[in-house]
Amino acid sequence: MCSYHLSRIGKTAIHWGMPISISIEPTTSCNLRCPECPSGLRSFSRPTGMLEEAFFRKTINEVHKDLVYLTFYFQGEPYLNPNFLDMVRYAHSKNIFTSTSTNAHYLGDEEAKATILSGLDRLIISLDGTTQETYSSYRVGGNLSKVIEGTKSLVKWKKALKSSTPILIFQFLVVKPNEHQIEDVKKLAEDLGVDEVKLKTAQVYDYKNGNDLIPENNYYSRYKKKPDGTWSIKNDMENHCWKLWQSPVVTWDGIVVPCCFDKDARHRMGDLKKETFRELWKGKTYQQFRSSVLRSRSEIDICTNCSEGTKVWA
Repeated sequence: MCSYHLSRIGKTAIHWGMPISISIEPTTSCNLRCPECPSGLRSFSRPTGMLEEAFFRKTINEVHKDLVYLTFYFQGEPYLNPNFLDMVRYAHSKNIFTSTSTNAHYLGDEEAKATILSGLDRLIISLDGTTQETYSSYRVGGNLSKVIEGTKSLVKWKKALKSSTPILIFQFLVVKPNEHQIEDVKKLAEDLGVDEVKLKTAQVYDYKNGNDLIPENNYYSRYKKKPDGTWSIKNDMENHCWKLWQSPVVTWDGIVVPCCFDKDARHRMGDLKKETFRELWKGKTYQQFRSSVLRSRSEIDICTNCSEGTKVWA
């Protein structure tokens, strides 16, 4: 992180070392139809598909000596990839902390047990409502009872196998239809034996003239209403971003992008099926993008709806 701080102070892109954190996308496929998600809307401008285990192992072998944290998520539902837990096991064997996010519709008893045995360290379960009506208003096509049963199976097998992992987290995306259930989700988590509840501000694409998903309570909103009646993001848009120095994202087909806000992989730093990670990470394209963020982050499209730097709680 030293090179990041020096770059931020000097306004010149300096870069040393390799990333300590990385996100890798198991798949772009998803079973749900969430209204603000490219996977749910089937609106990607990039190919959809599944991460191949051989490519995953090759990538991990390149970066594991420096890697501390691996997020098995970008878009899509990870458990739809049939080799997902095998890849978790491989990363675990390299002493890498592993985390993923799921809608928990594929956590039957066998899958729950296999998840515990895989060595997964952290599992975020998206639960955006405590009644079926509220839950499905955002998680379109979702079944709340499946989420709860999957959670129960995970808790059961953690106890049976005497495992402290994965840490189980209910992630509650606060939107207008569910903001009245914040205390309810905390109580539900406690009753089920979930370790933690995380409240998260919702990203919406069309926010400038307001949006039905923006919460009434401004405290839970990523956006603020301006005097002229339009809306803007609560982001000072300062000219820096640590992710470009420490936390890249790899799509299922090997494209490296700057961060998780580049959902369509428009800003391509390189292709890991054509070059090594070190070549890409140290390459001209990445360095030019770091420089552009230091120069004028507000001019970069994926930064304009970014929560990094927002002075809110999530």
